Amino acid sequence: MDLAANLTLAALAATLEAGLGYPPWLFRAIGHPVTWIGCLVALGDRRLNHTDRSFAYRRTMGVVALALLLALAWSAATLFHLALARLPPAAGLALMALAASSLIAQRSLDAHVLAVAEALAIGLDEGRVAAAKIVGRDVACLDEADVAHAAIESLAENFSDGIVAPVFWLALGGLPGGVCYKAINTADSMIGHRTPRYAAFGFAAAKLDDLVNFVPARLSALWVVIAARIVPGTSPKTAWRVVRRDARGHPSPNAGWPEAAFAGALGLRLGGPRAYAGTTVDDAWIGSGKAPCTQDIRRALVLYRSACTVHWIALALTAILILQA
Repeated sequence: MDLAANLTLAALAATLEAGLGYPPWLFRAIGHPVTWIGCLVALGDRRLNHTDRSFAYRRTMGVVALALLLALAWSAATLFHLALARLPPAAGLALMALAASSLIAQRSLDAHVLAVAEALAIGLDEGRVAAAKIVGRDVACLDEADVAHAAIESLAENFSDGIVAPVFWLALGGLPGGVCYKAINTADSMIGHRTPRYAAFGFAAAKLDDLVNFVPARLSALWVVIAARIVPGTSPKTAWRVVRRDARGHPSPNAGWPEAAFAGALGLRLGGPRAYAGTTVDDAWIGSGKAPCTQDIRRALVLYRSACTVHWIALALTAILILQA
């Protein structure tokens, strides 16, 4: 596929996912590409990550596991693309876009974050339970502001990782590019942790994930800043100022960009200390506004939906311009 065809595929996939999502009945029947990739990552972890071997050996095995994962992901996606190429062009593109839509998470992210807002409106315990489904931090001791804080941060980070980044790599590399991005991102989420078990084995996955998310994270911040120009009660000027000031202070080289844009646009303070598995992590604060509340989750969702629209328009316009060139 050329760039124009890839951009068309990415735009169609984003449109289909926004409208249809990933049907629950299909998930129950065959799972999801992320679960399939997760099974491969877990298999590599069991077979190659031997805790009794040296740090250097385990780091090398992490590279081998990631290379095998990407080879399988690329091969499967390429074979699928070649099979669809035998169909009439319109049918092949439609099926390709439907498959590619499973790599994007606009609708599911919206639903999961909205569920936190709705649960938190009922009670704090309900809000904690809903938040535990989308964040890895300890939720047992979170108050209302902490739960809202966690939900908005998850929304911001996953806007980049779950929407802008897979669409970006679909646009550059077609279905194989999108699938390989999802494989890297899934591997990072499973083994890219600085724990005794994964500091060596997950090193390659963590570093490659940083690399492939570098441009999408910054695009995500830009889309949020632009969206803040059209969403009442948000500030594009403050969003841009907070991005410039605070984005690089995040421990991740990428997550701070969309988080800073959301914090500034909404007038909130995100980041800061949080606990994971009983260990407190002292992250820097992002933004200088107020602590978030339940209503701010809904405000963040309005901004998120507008940013998704800005993202789609930019993608579609780029495809049209290239097609006409």
